[in-house]
Amino acid sequence: MPSPRPVTRPLSRAVDARPAAPVRMLHLGLGGFFRAHQAWYTEHAGDADRWGIAAFTGRSTTIAERLTAQDGLYTLVTRGPDRDRLEVVGSLTSAHPGGDHAAWLEHWRRPELAVVTLTVTEAAYARAPGGGLDTRRADVSADVAALRADPTAPVSTVAARLLAGLAARRRAGGGPVAVVPCDNLPGNGEVTARMVGELADTIGRPAWREAAAHASYVATMVDRITPWTTPDDVAAVREATGRADEAPVVTEPFTEWVLSGEFPAGRPRWEDAGARFVADVTPYEERKLSLLNGAHSLLAYAAPLRGHATVAEAVADPVCRVWVREWWDEASAHLDFPETVLTAYRDALTDRFANPRIRHTLAKIAEDGAQKIPVRVLPTLYAERASGAMPPGAVRVLAAWMLHLLGSNGIPVRDGAAPVLTGSPAEAVHAVLTFLDPALAGDTELVEALTARAWELD
Repeated sequence: MPSPRPVTRPLSRAVDARPAAPVRMLHLGLGGFFRAHQAWYTEHAGDADRWGIAAFTGRSTTIAERLTAQDGLYTLVTRGPDRDRLEVVGSLTSAHPGGDHAAWLEHWRRPELAVVTLTVTEAAYARAPGGGLDTRRADVSADVAALRADPTAPVSTVAARLLAGLAARRRAGGGPVAVVPCDNLPGNGEVTARMVGELADTIGRPAWREAAAHASYVATMVDRITPWTTPDDVAAVREATGRADEAPVVTEPFTEWVLSGEFPAGRPRWEDAGARFVADVTPYEERKLSLLNGAHSLLAYAAPLRGHATVAEAVADPVCRVWVREWWDEASAHLDFPETVLTAYRDALTDRFANPRIRHTLAKIAEDGAQKIPVRVLPTLYAERASGAMPPGAVRVLAAWMLHLLGSNGIPVRDGAAPVLTGSPAEAVHAVLTFLDPALAGDTELVEALTARAWELD
């Protein structure tokens, strides 16, 4: 007879004898990546017992409710090519829905707060094409009006939530904190400082400008592939552990975190878990954005045209592997690392992409290309064109993205650039290049190359 299935028990701090650490960190963006990355590093810091995290969702309530029911505990499944390693992470002291603005401000007022981290996606920074805060957006305008009327009024945009928190902290007499964005934007610390500062300028009162300056803004490069958790993952954790975990996270073995900036009120000893603190994070973020994220965008838009749904499926295709190597050759020529270091990094990426047990869907990577393509692909394109070269890899990414926006690859289109494109690929070339940079649309050779590549792919 088969052995009886184990009785499942809930995750609980009382059962696990894991007291919650005092909250000294605040996080916005309570998703899987945060729990596989920043929360994991905090869990493995040597002084983790001093650094509890209060995390808020963007807007949803479900994941906050699930984690609250589990006292903030969850299972991290580190999924290698051959086996899983499971651990219960306990650095999350409390979980809150994004709409609980009163709780958000209350945490900012606490004198012991020292660090505020963000994982909100590139699109959430509400940037205008020139890089500044897009004050014409309805949600930004609504937040400006709300804060002018009442500094504690609920707001929805990332910049407004940060500025409201900083203002509440300053009114309460709290000292400066470190704001640590962990999204894939070049100079993300500087970007965040600019968004918060420009929002304060738009409100137009000295107290708001002083609040925006009541923090340091730390630049970071983050890396850990973390696909969405599926019902099968929940069931697998239950089967493997006998624990009823409704909020597990699946991630890959590789992880990297590079930071640059000041922490005026202290920070966890993240270096104990492998984080690196450097004078300038720029070379690391350029390498990651170009080689990892750029290749992801290439595969997200081009590989579905060959019938693939995941990164692992795509890199198992010899044609896609050639496309990736071609792109990497172009991008690597403009990165400030020794060739041996780049070769090792590319080899590691190949292994990571090929992990058959990480289901990283191309459809998810494809979202918000209007925010991703300019930082992942255009720097290489500009550099190549400046030298007179026509880079086939960069052109292929743009052509595949354009076809995606036109609905050619069968993936649902969730992209701010979609409304600007209509008609055939030939008619869309000028529109997509103008959207990215009007100067590109005036590059006749690029227009011809992009048109030809689109017809070849379609």
